[in-house]
Order: sequence, then C-alpha cells, then structure tokens
Amino acid sequence: MANEPMTNSPQQGASMSIADIYANARALRPFLREHSDAIEEARTLPPDVVERMREAGVFRIAMPKSWGGPEMSTIEINEIIEEVSYANASAGWCIAIGCDSGFFSAFVEDEVARKLYPHLDMVTAGSITPGRADRVAGGYRISGQWPFASGIKHADLVTAFCMVYENGAPLMADNAPVMRAMLLPAKSVEILDTWTTTGMRGTGSYDFRIANLFVPEEHSFSFSQPAKRSSTLYRHPLIFVAKVFGVPLGMARAMIDQVVEVMQNKVEMPTGRLYKNTARVQTAIADAEMILGAARAYAYTALDQHWKMLDSGERLSQKESIDLALARINSMHAAREVIRMLYDIVGGAAIYAHRGPFDRALRDIETLSQHFAVQRRLLEHIGALLLKADAPPLPYL
Repeated sequence: MANEPMTNSPQQGASMSIADIYANARALRPFLREHSDAIEEARTLPPDVVERMREAGVFRIAMPKSWGGPEMSTIEINEIIEEVSYANASAGWCIAIGCDSGFFSAFVEDEVARKLYPHLDMVTAGSITPGRADRVAGGYRISGQWPFASGIKHADLVTAFCMVYENGAPLMADNAPVMRAMLLPAKSVEILDTWTTTGMRGTGSYDFRIANLFVPEEHSFSFSQPAKRSSTLYRHPLIFVAKVFGVPLGMARAMIDQVVEVMQNKVEMPTGRLYKNTARVQTAIADAEMILGAARAYAYTALDQHWKMLDSGERLSQKESIDLALARINSMHAAREVIRMLYDIVGGAAIYAHRGPFDRALRDIETLSQHFAVQRRLLEHIGALLLKADAPPLPYL
C-alpha cells in the first residue's frame, strides 16, 4: 500500500464525532419529510435542504481521519444512508453519491486532494458512462456528455469517467480500453435539463456536458491503481459501490411503518371493520417484516464479512465479492417487493401524489431498481461464476 500522507492537519469543517452524525441524521427526518414535496418539485435538493444536510455532516462520512473526517466503516455509512432514506429516498441517494468525495480523493496525492477538497462537507457528483479524454502535455482534454449525475446542482466537484485517447486512437491495455476518472470543479460543466423521470426526481440526476476542457494529470486517477491511503475504507478500489444498500432498506422500513400507522384508523367498507383487524392486512404486514428482515440481515452480514476481510488485510475471495453483490441486488428487490405489496394493501388511497407517501414510494423504488448495480440481469453473470461456467467479466463485483 502507498504511504500515509505526511500532513495530518484537519480540513475545514466543524468537528463532529460519528455519534454526532448518527444523531444529526436521525434529527433530519422531520425536516426532510416536511420538504419532500418541494424536493420532488424542484427535481433536485433545494439549497436549504442541502445546507441542512451539510451542517449535519452526512456528506463527510467517507472523509479520512487524517483530515478530521469520521472515516466510517461501510456498515456505518449504510446505516446513515438508511436513516436519511427513511425520511426521503432522494436525499438518501444524494448522500450515497455525494460522499464519494471521501473515496475519490483517496486516489490522488494527498496534497492535491486537500486542494480539491478544502472542506470536509464538499459534495461530488459524476457519471461512470465514459466520455473522451485526449492525452496532451500535462494532462488531458476531455469532451462528452455524461448521464445520471445525481446531485450535480449542489455538487462542488464532478467526476467524469473517460476513455483515454492518444494520437487520435483509443489507448489500450490488456486488450481493453484505458479508462480514467477526471476530477474537476462542478462550475466547469454545462448541466442539461434531462431529469424528468418516474421517480427519484429529487436526486437531480441530470446529464452534464463538457467540450475540450483541460484536466491536469494530477487531477485524474484510475481504479486499476491502488488508493493513496492504506486504511481499511480505501483498500478496495470499488468499495464505493458498497453503499447502495441503505437507500432501499430505509425506503422499505418507512413503507411498513407508514402503512401500519394508516391501518390503525382505516375502515373497510361496507363491513365497517378496521383494516388492521383483517387477515389480509395482518398477513401482508407480517410478510413485509419477514422479507425486509431477511434482506437487511443478509446485507449487513455481507457488509460485515467484507469489512473484516479488508480490515485484516486478507485478499477478498470470490465468495465475499459474490455475497456482497447478491446482498446488494437482494436489498433493492426485496424493498421493491415490500413497497409494491403494501401499496396494494393501502388500495385506492395510495394513488394520490399529495395525500400521503405511498405514490412517491412506489415511483421511487421502481426508478431506483433500474440502476445498473442492482438490476436482476446481473444474476446471470453471478450464477455463471457460482456454476464455474463461461462468463464475461462482471464490472463492479
């Protein structure tokens, strides 16, 4: 592993313990619920919401201890995201993406990273869909249009993944195109008004465009090279993918709790019985608890085992990687099953966008389930690995 940075002074930002951030995340719940309509209508997190989240410290959760950050474990990171997603899924997702500041800054030299991220609560947006980077003296000239840049309207920096070109041709290594991530100020990109979606509207996952922008070599990195920090959180180049669990788990927990609350007074017609006294509602709530409990247990067991292996310095086996991927996919689709099932139980009252949380919950989970990292089509690749069958490489495993 690379040597730890020589400088250990804190970056800007109020001092906060991990316990402080947990408490702050929980305290955000009523504020985020109150602002949920405004978040969706804005199709991004409004400035007052972003400011409250920065003040709570939820974007700094992956920042290193050497900078004064909490450097949380992946379990703790997911718990924070789960807590916020319980109140608003878009806000939770924006934390999951925005906290990449802590991960991506680990891949450039510490002196450079500190200049890029002078404050602990800075937010990163970006997209893994590759643009083009032409190698030039001292760095790269990059161009392209990148989709799904969640949180880009409140981001401080943007990560643009690029295919590297040299002398007009793609640069190759081991029969594959060379890919590189570029870190650049958010103000240097053009944001396109593309985010009109079924759900997760508040994530503001707009496209952005860049034309012939120079990026210095030292502001770029590759996941094929080790991080510049050696502590556990930064030991696996793709560990940033291990924070997707918290959003669907928080959404499903909220759906169960909200339906239980509604069922206390909802009356079945024409019988006049309270819904909570009907067998179908009782069975659905029990089913939902069973599905979510199993998914959450699998998620945090896989995260715990993955973390222990990294912490011990052991090389991750295929089993740990597969378990983490399956638990991630299962978390999303278990949450989808819970939310769909309970939406049906609520019935006609669930369809109103502004009379309750159920319409938004359904739209959000259907949209989120289309993310590449949780699509069921990945099971084909994972199944092939388990069977020792012919299988193409699976990215982000």
